[in-house]
This record gives sequence, C-alpha cells and structure tokens, in this order.
Amino acid sequence: MRFRLLTYNIHKAIGVDRRFDPERIARILKRYGADVVLLQEVDRGAPRSQHLDLASWLARALRYQYRAAGMNVSLKKGRYGNATLSRFPIGRQHNIDLTIRWRKRRGAQHTRLHIPFDSQTLRLDVFNVHLGLSATERVEQLRRLLSSSDIAGLAPDAPVIIAGDMNDWRGVLKRRCFAPAGFACATNRRAGSRWSIKSFPSYAPTGGLDKVFYRGRLRPIRAYRSRLKLARVASDHLPVIVEFEIDPPPDVPPA
Repeated sequence: MRFRLLTYNIHKAIGVDRRFDPERIARILKRYGADVVLLQEVDRGAPRSQHLDLASWLARALRYQYRAAGMNVSLKKGRYGNATLSRFPIGRQHNIDLTIRWRKRRGAQHTRLHIPFDSQTLRLDVFNVHLGLSATERVEQLRRLLSSSDIAGLAPDAPVIIAGDMNDWRGVLKRRCFAPAGFACATNRRAGSRWSIKSFPSYAPTGGLDKVFYRGRLRPIRAYRSRLKLARVASDHLPVIVEFEIDPPPDVPPA
C-alpha cells in the first residue's frame, strides 16, 4: 500500500513578499495531492491571517475529510501551531508539549491514522513537529518526544513517522537522537548522507530543515522538494514530499 506524505512550514501563509495569501498555499498543496499533509506555523484567529482558522480553511479548500491541529503559541489575539490534514481517518490525537524551560512554546502533534488495506486497516502513527532554534534545545525536545508514552509504547516494528521543521542546519539529530531510537531519514540527499534535501530559504535553498524520519514497516520510494515557482514566494520554506510503501503486519495476508 503506497501513500504520499508532505511536510510544509507555511509561515502563516505569509510569503516572502510579505503578503498573506492562503490561496497560494492551497494551490501548491493541490499540485502534490498528498494523502497526509503536515503543516507548521498554522494560525487560528490571528489578525495577521485575517482571523482565519487556517487548518480548517485549507482542509475545506482541498477536501481533506480529516484534520487535527495542535496550537502551541498564544498571541495577543489568536494562536498558532501545527496541523495535520489526512485522506485517512484520524483516531488518536494528542499534542505533546516540547517546551523547554523559558524558551518559545513548541509541540509535537501525534495523530494515529487508519489506512484501509484490503478488508483490514493498517495503523500509522505520525508526529508533526516544529523544533526549537537552539541545538541543545532540539536534542532535549527529541529525547522528550522519543521517551514519551506515545512512542515508547509502540512496538519496534510499528509504522511511525516523525516529520516537520526540525531547524537542524548541521544534520546532527539523525546521529544523536533518531538513529539510536531505530529511525532512518527518508529525506537524505543520498544514502548514508547526513545532509537532507534543501528546503530553506524557499527562494534560494541552502539548508535541509524540513525532514522526514521513519521506523517500522515503512519503505520510502521517492523523496523530493517542490520546484514550483509559486512555492518560492508563498512561504519561506519549500514543501518536502515523500512517497512511502507501508507493509501489513505479518498476520495480515497481502492483497
């Protein structure tokens, strides 16, 4: 069973031209038709984004039947955080607090997706993250996430994805945090590389900040970034897309 996942820091739908335009984000997302969309910096009720609930607006515009949002930061008016749009039913939803002491509030949004497979349903646990700006903060955030009951309680072969804006310029999180926990990176530029597909800044990418890590019965088939001209101005990040194959557990016969 194949599915497509997209991760995208939409910068509140405010482009590098400083213009708020959610239609541009919707057009980009429509172009890739991902089954699962992980968004970061998603506003709800903020004046800068015309008081829209951006997750709901995008879900309606693109006809995603299922959505979940985890708001992490409170503004004078409104909030913002991460949002997940899905073609697959969402079961469990949980926003995990990754805030480290006095630093900016951060979270990991856990959604458990139920993917139809023949007459069965496959379970996929997805964690949508936006990590901090400090290297030590990011390591501490990931260690908290990986030790949380949401992940620690999963079987080693259970399909799990952790993806989003990692803010990991130097590519150290893979070695220090993900690999010891059994995760591989689907968005490396090539096999064995510590460097990910460049996605920031959108108009002239130099850093691979937007990454997708996976564990369990998942196989990445293809990974790439958007090369649309529109994506170079719609946000300060580019969308990163990964196509996966998910395998059934051993007790589920193949279709």
